[in-house]
Amino acid sequence: MPKDLSNSPARGTLVLKKRLRWFGLVKAFGWLVLGGILALSGGVGLSALDIAGEADPAPALPQWAADSATVRVAAGPQYARGAVWQFFWGPHYRNIWNTPVTAPVLRLASAERDSLLPLRAGGSYQSRTLRLRTAKGYQFVLRSVDKDMSAALPVGWKRNLLRGLMKDQTSATLPYGAYVAARLAAAAGVYHANPRLVYLPNDPMLGKYRAGYANALYLLEERAEGDQRHASSFGYSPAIYNTRHLLTVLRKRPNAGVDPRAFLRARLLDMWLGDWSRREDQWRWASFPGSGGLRFRPIPRDRDQAFFLFDDGALTRVLSWFLTKFQSFYTTIRLANVDALTTTARNLDRTLLGPLSAEDFRAEADSLQKRLSDAVIAEALKAGPAETRTVIAARLGPLLRARRAQLAAVAQRYFEILATEAWVVGTDHAERFVLTGAGPGRLRVQMLALRTHRADSLISERVYDQKTTKALNLYSLAGNDVIRIAADAAVGIEVGIYPGQGPDQISLDHALAGNQPPGPLPGFTWFSNVPPRVAGLSPEITFKPDPQPELTANALGWVKRYNLRD
Repeated sequence: MPKDLSNSPARGTLVLKKRLRWFGLVKAFGWLVLGGILALSGGVGLSALDIAGEADPAPALPQWAADSATVRVAAGPQYARGAVWQFFWGPHYRNIWNTPVTAPVLRLASAERDSLLPLRAGGSYQSRTLRLRTAKGYQFVLRSVDKDMSAALPVGWKRNLLRGLMKDQTSATLPYGAYVAARLAAAAGVYHANPRLVYLPNDPMLGKYRAGYANALYLLEERAEGDQRHASSFGYSPAIYNTRHLLTVLRKRPNAGVDPRAFLRARLLDMWLGDWSRREDQWRWASFPGSGGLRFRPIPRDRDQAFFLFDDGALTRVLSWFLTKFQSFYTTIRLANVDALTTTARNLDRTLLGPLSAEDFRAEADSLQKRLSDAVIAEALKAGPAETRTVIAARLGPLLRARRAQLAAVAQRYFEILATEAWVVGTDHAERFVLTGAGPGRLRVQMLALRTHRADSLISERVYDQKTTKALNLYSLAGNDVIRIAADAAVGIEVGIYPGQGPDQISLDHALAGNQPPGPLPGFTWFSNVPPRVAGLSPEITFKPDPQPELTANALGWVKRYNLRD
């Protein structure tokens, strides 16, 4: 008789593979349908504009002050559209993009009480950036106020077909939202940059960057990199890490760790601001050495998508059903949308927030609500150009206050999403993992650093409940690790163990469960392509090949699962 696989890890793997194949087909079909809809509707929209006699607006021409110290210019007059276009493609923030604002002129030779020398051009998906350095060695970055959402599309026919319409949808972003977000981050206790609006003229010091960067509005802010002991908004950190460096250090040094409560606070702030674009390269990390090891706290960067407003047009509403991560900023944070709102940072969330309990999530949400008072919100809304403050405050003020009241419920839903599939990740050093029952339907997982001639040091400990956690994956990575499983650890949670490199030992320890008699251990699977050194009763655990050994072998392989396009 064939073996029943209805509840086995093998069946889960097969189902996952089938779903991935179907997802690929559906995605390809979706792009074709989406392209057809956009092409057709874009043509309809353009035809309607032509009938109405409306042409694309002319480029913005700055009005210079008499002393040439400031200019008055609109960030995006090209996004001004008539009623027909806005009906289909949304009003978004077009009125703010089309409002002329006053900005100081940035003279590179005398900026920052020093001078700014261009170092490197760059950009991430939508923005154009220019890295600068003062004579004293401090680094700054210019970020273009205007964006190009079509840059997020892959090069080829998709971009060619959709470029014009995607560029128009830049108007779904709030051009001066970063200023408000920075003040709110400061009040929340989250590290942040301090963006300032500037106009970059055709400055000879731009050199080879002159053609691509001159005569435009930018956000000028300090770059979160290197030694920042002079910068309070970066915690006076002696060294800033990028995410790739952080993840590598965490997996190679057991005494290094991220403050999970600080990261949770930053992520709840993201949700409150409606900032869905928080992929791994959107973070920097302030490091703080201490007697207990190296500790990190997060620095969110690039608030381009805060206060995003996309689905207020007939066609953009339809598109939002398919582009679910494009969450719009409204009064209500729908709990059903928390998954999509946080999806771009999912792997990072599972990695860094794993040690926290539901109580931790509630406590952090309560603390954030108290920090973000009405007075704090009102003060933050005074940021940005004077010409647009009233309009921005009238729209964002009521929404921020309403969304603040939902933070506790959002935090709970966020915890549930992450808890459904939990991760426990080791390092390339030797650790001991202990899995024991903690009552009906509850599993306790401890990770300890193995020490020679000294007591093992507890790194993390958490109890998982079957009501919220359906699967738990333990990645021990490299190192000679020891994994001890109590006989009472089978509580209904599917546990996958990925030993990585090194001769790991796995043992079923009945003494941990009060000498409970031997028996099957359903739900536990050892994923490895190398026969492990097994101590104890190995038949009780299922062994399967590791489907992605290149990602689970060691620290260098582990970081490949993250979006690290710095």
